[in-house]
Amino acid sequence: MNTINTLFIIVASILVLIMTPGLALFYGGQVSKRNSVNTMLTVLLPCGLSVALWLICGYSLSFSGGAHQLIGNLNHVLMRGIPLTALTGTKLPVPLFSLFQMMFAIITPALFVGAVVGRMRFGYLVVFITFWSLLVYYPLVHLVWGGGFLADWGTLDFAGGTVVHINAGITALVLASRVGARKQPQTRHVNLAAVLLGTTLLWLGWYGFNAGSALALNNAAVIATITTTISASLALLSWLSLEYLTTKKVTLLGACTGTVCGLVAITPAAGYVDVIGAMGIGIGASLVSFSYIRYLKSYFKIDDALDVFGCHGMSGIWGSIATGLFATRQGLLYTGSWRQLGIQVLATGFTIIFTWLMALLLTKILALLIPMRVSPHTEEVGLDQSLHDEHLVNLF
Repeated sequence: MNTINTLFIIVASILVLIMTPGLALFYGGQVSKRNSVNTMLTVLLPCGLSVALWLICGYSLSFSGGAHQLIGNLNHVLMRGIPLTALTGTKLPVPLFSLFQMMFAIITPALFVGAVVGRMRFGYLVVFITFWSLLVYYPLVHLVWGGGFLADWGTLDFAGGTVVHINAGITALVLASRVGARKQPQTRHVNLAAVLLGTTLLWLGWYGFNAGSALALNNAAVIATITTTISASLALLSWLSLEYLTTKKVTLLGACTGTVCGLVAITPAAGYVDVIGAMGIGIGASLVSFSYIRYLKSYFKIDDALDVFGCHGMSGIWGSIATGLFATRQGLLYTGSWRQLGIQVLATGFTIIFTWLMALLLTKILALLIPMRVSPHTEEVGLDQSLHDEHLVNLF
């Protein structure tokens, strides 16, 4: 066991876990006071549900099995057959590697619940996340990181552009389109201080997310830390610039949103690009996400309440493709070769189509078994009171 690398991944795992309560504050501060508790609870739900699923079969389905398979096998259910002393190629304990990857399995479904706040049944979400993990998330993990055919193609995804962000963004779009629009769209955010605190925790946790994906305290981890900072910062500045150019005002929510978009976009490229690449990816993230949310979203008429697709989907797509442009060893702008860019476009396209079809099929099947949407009265009163009998305490 490499003690330094082991300690590094323990810290990285803790940082990624911090992202979930950070996301709860980020989302919970944006919704109305009638639905803030429900929003934060649904974000925290995967901390229990996704952990249980990962231990039962998630690790095995993701990382057990040979190449070219759509999904792994069940040889290591409940981590069976993997002693605590087993090591990976980087001399990390295999159970610790599993723990680190478990944190990704927690945060990914937590992302897409922001699209359907205020109108989806809690029980439906529990069932959906369970089957979505089995049918969508674990197969994508296996395909990209577990020896599947996307890895065999040479797809570059350092920390989850396809597996996490495009996946969550497309799932959010499907869920929002299936559940329908809110009856009473919100006009005010309950607590922007909570949004800022949530953004801060997300940014902090993203260092574990990206740097930890190097799986060792090495040059790739250092590069990922630097590029993550640069992309987030440039995206923040770019979003505020776009706001000022279009409205002559700048907003705190806009600064937080731009920061998150920059973090999303750099995720697949974090260990592969240099300073210039990180700057380009961060600026591009704000351009594509801001343009979609402000100018294109209304044409689709899908009520994605917290713009999960606009932030994670659009910036994730941009970041995945931009990796083929800016990767210093394979990218078009550095080598003149179109090969890696073509691979990134194909992998991104596959992720979009696969996730859309599987999420749509899953929602159609579940619609025959359990209701998706709360009653009109529950929606009018608010989910906090109707479903949980709890109310937000204003601590800020």
